[in-house]
Amino acid sequence: MSTRRWRPAGVSEERLSRPRVREAFRSARLLVGCYVGLSALTLLAIILLRNHPDLVTDAVWVRATIVVVTSLLMASFAARAARGHRRSYLRLRWASGIMVVAIAAIIAVPGAFPLWLKMEQGVCGLLLAGVFVIVHGKQLRAAFAER
Repeated sequence: MSTRRWRPAGVSEERLSRPRVREAFRSARLLVGCYVGLSALTLLAIILLRNHPDLVTDAVWVRATIVVVTSLLMASFAARAARGHRRSYLRLRWASGIMVVAIAAIIAVPGAFPLWLKMEQGVCGLLLAGVFVIVHGKQLRAAFAER
């Protein structure tokens, strides 16, 4: 007995194959990939510097772990959105905006995090701002518009 799994309608292959849409997703996925890589490298640096309490605080551990998890989620959203999944596209739009705001708050709060982490978060924020601009751009909005 074969069971069919219900799957919501996605975006047509015709819309996804447009050169500008493909290029937009390529750029967004590259930026998200850089975010994943930087987040993983930061966590590795924290592990290596764990015996330096002036550089690695409990707040740094928590923030870095959250960032790695969210970066992997965003990579999943970007990959699925590029395959035409509307909900993943919406999640990518929301997550990129929320993360940029969260990073701005991290940078703005005085004394909560060491300067090196704020600088790393600034780079992450720039990467995600690029994702935000791309996924809110005309090409992708048109591709995912309900018709």
